[in-house]
Amino acid sequence: MIEMVIDARRKDLGGFEVGRVLPFHTRRMVGPFIFLDQMGPAAFAPGSEAVNVRPHPHIGLSTLTYLFEGEIMHRDNTGATQAIRPGEVNWMTAGKGIVHSERTDPLKQSQGGPMHGMQAWIALPTGSEEVDPSFHHHGEDGQPAYDNQGLFARLVAGEAYGARAAAPASSPLFYVHWELDEGVRTTPPPGRGPGGYSERALYVVRGEIQVGDRTFHEGQMIVLETTAEPTVKALRPSTVMVMGGEPVGPRVIWWNFVHSSQERIDQAKADWKAGRMALPVEDDIEFIPLPDMPSTPEPAPSGVKPEPTHPV
Repeated sequence: MIEMVIDARRKDLGGFEVGRVLPFHTRRMVGPFIFLDQMGPAAFAPGSEAVNVRPHPHIGLSTLTYLFEGEIMHRDNTGATQAIRPGEVNWMTAGKGIVHSERTDPLKQSQGGPMHGMQAWIALPTGSEEVDPSFHHHGEDGQPAYDNQGLFARLVAGEAYGARAAAPASSPLFYVHWELDEGVRTTPPPGRGPGGYSERALYVVRGEIQVGDRTFHEGQMIVLETTAEPTVKALRPSTVMVMGGEPVGPRVIWWNFVHSSQERIDQAKADWKAGRMALPVEDDIEFIPLPDMPSTPEPAPSGVKPEPTHPV
């Protein structure tokens, strides 16, 4: 039932730790999901820097930010300024190019507090890689939810279990948040076939689950075989993100850029270096410079994509 298991690689970003899951050196994508990070959990002291991601560019993808705890303020050069809180979704489509920042609001920074969430990148299908950039925020009412007998499930994006989330996905996918009490059993959306998906994976955010006769703990992604129809059992209270969809084809990933064309990646690098991509109006004092690293269609051998400050 299980194709492979990926352990998150922990990375300290100066007092804030992330767990890098995708891309992995032997598994670049799951459906259109080309990047997945677990942000935290962390507890920031009052007055600490907390989340402070300077403006930086993207092309060819959508970013999906989802929090369990804390708050992040998003700003981008489409004019969007939006705080995200637990249970909400920030969906940003870069398309032909966008620049954004993610920071802790100064008031929240002075108070301190927890931070825990997920950051996903979804590669756009070939015909949509150069769409106009856009930003959408969806509250909890934009994501269908189920809560019964120790199972809470929220459809964060895409379609699953006969429901559709509000986030404007460009290709077939699903992204589900499970909260499982000890002993609860459930199943992921079906695999290939009518109403199913070609590629699926489970990521254990916290706790411990059993899939078949194998046990998995927090920080592990379980990539399922295409036709597998497993039952998942929580061995203790657990948080699990379930994701998948249909592949969109090979993609080049370099720094914050994703595209089917290496030439387009090179153009984006040149545009950012030359200052041809506008900064957010409300956050235009500083930015992350283009990193000095080899141009290659593959991530580093460890699967960790080099970045100057933060993976979003």
